[in-house]
Amino acid sequence: MSRSHTATLALVVIPLLSAGCAGDSDAAESEPAAAEGVEARGGMNADGMAVLSNPNLATEDELTAVPGITAEAAAAVAGGRPYLRAADLHAVLAGAIGEEAALGAYRALWLPINLNDVTNDEILLIPGVGDRMAHEFEEYRPYLDMGEFRMEIGKYVDENEVERLARYVYVPIDLNTATRDEVMAVPGMSERMAHEFEEYRPYTDLDQFRREIGKYVDENEVARFERYVTLNQGG
Repeated sequence: MSRSHTATLALVVIPLLSAGCAGDSDAAESEPAAAEGVEARGGMNADGMAVLSNPNLATEDELTAVPGITAEAAAAVAGGRPYLRAADLHAVLAGAIGEEAALGAYRALWLPINLNDVTNDEILLIPGVGDRMAHEFEEYRPYLDMGEFRMEIGKYVDENEVERLARYVYVPIDLNTATRDEVMAVPGMSERMAHEFEEYRPYTDLDQFRREIGKYVDENEVARFERYVTLNQGG
């Protein structure tokens, strides 16, 4: 039941673990570290769930620690950065280790996906998600924030499963209104870079964002950051 949106978009990103979404299953599971965000390396979060490595941030050693990923595959993944879509990562990883092994690797490796522009095929890469649940993900777009996602998906699965699924996805933050906590939730964000994000407010367009943030990081890193942000016209 799509509807227009102009509200501030809140960011949440993703770890994973248990499987099974409303009777649909696919692949496997995994998840990121503390609070909200996929981290560079694996481990366990406070809830005892495996933390997902972020393919844009993990070292090659961290990538090879993911089950099924060889040194050659890790090098291929590192060489394809930055990944701006889950489909781009999947093409590289499946090409290196095969489709089945790539799906299995997503128990411990994941690229956060934007709820409002993710494709059906990308949704189906999420462990435990099948056609029915992918349809529900798409049914309620555009999402204003992660609270709306939790409310709508909670109609079909229990709270634990909603939280598992929420760790795979995010809604971009608004450059002009996001709080410091929301900015810091962007994977790979530092306090110094968060200050630079805020320093140039109000942004008038994304070209300004690219130009100003490009003073501090290279264009690949600008592109990586850009996938987590939006600019509400009139906001």
